[in-house]
Amino acid sequence: MKGLIVVNKPINKTSRDVVNFLTSFFQYKKIGHTGTLDPIATGTLVCLIGSYTKLTNLLTAIDKEYIAEIKLGIKTDTLDITGNILEQEKVRKITKDEILKVFQEFPKTYDQMVPIYSAVKINGERLYNYARQKKDITLPKRKVNIYNLELLDFHDDIIKFKTLVSKGTYIRSLINDICFNLKVLGTMNSLVRTKQGNFAIENSFTLEDIKNNNYKLLKVKDFLDYPIIEVDKEIYSKINNGNKINNIYNIKDKVIFTYLNEDIAIYEKEKDMLKQFLKL
Repeated sequence: MKGLIVVNKPINKTSRDVVNFLTSFFQYKKIGHTGTLDPIATGTLVCLIGSYTKLTNLLTAIDKEYIAEIKLGIKTDTLDITGNILEQEKVRKITKDEILKVFQEFPKTYDQMVPIYSAVKINGERLYNYARQKKDITLPKRKVNIYNLELLDFHDDIIKFKTLVSKGTYIRSLINDICFNLKVLGTMNSLVRTKQGNFAIENSFTLEDIKNNNYKLLKVKDFLDYPIIEVDKEIYSKINNGNKINNIYNIKDKVIFTYLNEDIAIYEKEKDMLKQFLKL
């Protein structure tokens, strides 16, 4: 069994919970996902089944789109509404123009601090374990790209926005940085991942959909924009053994090879030859 399924993760479920559900539903153990969503978050979770789990690194590198809410007036240890309140203040009156100014100046590449309540490892230990044990630790930073920030709504103590970001961006940290620039306290109130690359929430399936057999498993030709070539038995044997093959197809980058209409491997150009990138 192999394929890709786009799940609409429900709130208060971990990404691992979704994988466990799929493992039970499909009665198949080799299943993974391509980008963790916190329990508070909902939306697009790309899951891979069988040999497609080899595509994980390829698909985690793509950009992600989110719709998020900021709740003003509080700051928590987790940087979201589920955490313990560290600071609280009366929400001062800020204007839409102030928010727009920060949003317009913000899209950039910068070193973003990883939140302490995260699964990133330092010295072999998850950061959230340092937090739970109340140990001091210098938080690492990651270079991230914030491509845009679009204000969707602003009323009372809630700011709602849409953003497109690079791999590795923490929206909780982004919100913390936005609030710093606005000179207010704030924390993440809600989060929806609307897109991961070309995988959109509109084309995802809820766990209830899947239970009712209302879902679609995608094949590589459905989501990778590479040429597709059906090979004969001789070439199939070479591919099956991981051999390089002559680039008689004039491939410029990568190609999906199929045999008897089943995808079998992705190959990439190496000089005048094609070498195996992934066996499927």
